[in-house]
Formats: sequence, C-alpha cells, structure tokens
Amino acid sequence: MEQVLLIYNPGAGAGVVTMHLDKVIAGFAEREILVLPFRLGGPVDLDRALTELPMRTFSKIVIAGGDGTINLVVNNLVKRDIHTPIAILPAGTANDLASLLGIPSTIDGMIETALGDHYTKLDVGIAGSHYFVNVLAIGMLVDISQKTDPIAKNTLGLLAYYLRGLAELPFARATQLRIRSAEMDIDTKVSAVIIMNGRSAGGFKNVAPFSEVSDGLLDVIVFKRLILPDLLPVLFSVMAGQHTKNKHVVYFKTSRLRIESDVPEVNTDVDGERGDQLPLDVGILPSRLLVNTPPV
Repeated sequence: MEQVLLIYNPGAGAGVVTMHLDKVIAGFAEREILVLPFRLGGPVDLDRALTELPMRTFSKIVIAGGDGTINLVVNNLVKRDIHTPIAILPAGTANDLASLLGIPSTIDGMIETALGDHYTKLDVGIAGSHYFVNVLAIGMLVDISQKTDPIAKNTLGLLAYYLRGLAELPFARATQLRIRSAEMDIDTKVSAVIIMNGRSAGGFKNVAPFSEVSDGLLDVIVFKRLILPDLLPVLFSVMAGQHTKNKHVVYFKTSRLRIESDVPEVNTDVDGERGDQLPLDVGILPSRLLVNTPPV
C-alpha cells in the first residue's frame, strides 16, 4: 500500500492544520494512500525521525505549515540526501513559496494538489550551513522578521510584518558589506540585502520580479544606505515591483557569491529563520526538489 509522510506544525496559522488534520488524512485514504503523521514540537525531533523512519517506503513527504516549517524540513532532507518528492499544505503567515508555486489557499485545493502527480523542479539555495528555498535576508529585514511576535503573526497575519517594519524604520542602521561574485563587486554601506530563489518575501509579491525557481540562479537585491526620507519611496517601489530601476537598488543574478563585513555579529535570516552570521558563502543546488503543484 502506498504511504506518505505528513510533517505538520500544529501552531502554524493559529492551528489551522490541526483543525483539518482528519480531512487531510481522509483525502489520502480515499485514494488508498496510508498517511503517517509526524507532529513537529513533540518528544521526538525531526532529525531523529528522519534517521529512524524507513524513508524509502514513502512516495511523498507532505509538509503542512508556513515558510519556516518548509525551511526546517527541506534543511533536514537535503542534509540527509533524501530526494523524496514533497507536497505543501500552506498554513503560515505569508506562505511566499506556496503562493509563487500557485498552490491553492483553500484546504480542498491544497489536498487536491498534494494528491496529484504534477511536479515542479525547485532550486535550493545554500547559505553557509543552512539551505533555503525562498529567501536569504541581511540587514533591517532580519530584525523585522525575528522581532515580530509569533502571536501577532498568527492574529494579524501579514499586517504584523508591516507594523513591525514601521516600528523599526527610525532605528534602521546601514551596514558596511563587501559582496563578491563573478557578475558584481560591491563594497558599500547597505540597509538590506535580499537574495531570492523565489519572487515574494513577507507578502511583497515582486521582490525579485525576474526570478525563476529552477533557473540555477539566485536574484540578489542590494538596498544601498537609505536615509529616512528615502525609505518610504523605496518601500512603495518594492510593493509595485519597480525597485530594480531605483538608484538606491542594485539587482543582479548569480549562482555564487560571498558576503563579508568588518562589523561584528551581522545576522542573517533564511526563510524566516535565523541563519549563520557573516562572512557567508552563498550558492545554489539546481533542481534539488520536486514539489507538487497544480496542473497548468
């Protein structure tokens, strides 16, 4: 009998996954597919589970949660060289990756997509010891993501990010960075750097308007030092997807780069989770994942 592994985050989206857990399992059961649920945050951690479970017996790994949950699972899969196809039941705040892949937001649509046989190849980014499927961020946006209260995210959704962003604007500080790649050589003060495999981040749909998830390239967006009067105009241009031509922005594609700084403890954020500090070598694994997506 066919089997799938369901890895779910009970706290994602104010518990939306838990509320529909039986419906998810029933959807697979109707196709005579056995579901093994694994609850994140329990007494057995994911690393141990993937070590002890017979992974070759699963035809698919279903991930139920937000972008942070997807990041956690993908990091474990790549580190363990597991190539089992995955399906996503988006239940987070922004659900940037699911939105990019066209995965429905309704529970029925999610289940139907996860039951299907249509797949999209997805590159995976490498940032030091971490992997990411959507975004690596450095600078002001890291503070916004990591300081946003989890309860506020579940209650207010994307608005929580925007409110936190407004609160951080007066305290924003530029950081001297050196960015080296075959395509670009930058040594300047920046307010933020966003390295995208996807297109959207934090609900902003066109942060990397030219990004393709399976082109083997990362889209790098460098926001040069911004003083307070520049911040809102640049923010509005990002919302409109027109920032790539802004004089305060450098945009380029690459498969590999290195980021350094003399400033101590420059934090990074990978798919909404804390990453390694600088210096950081960033690269990409082309077409590393197979992800269930709706038929075209």
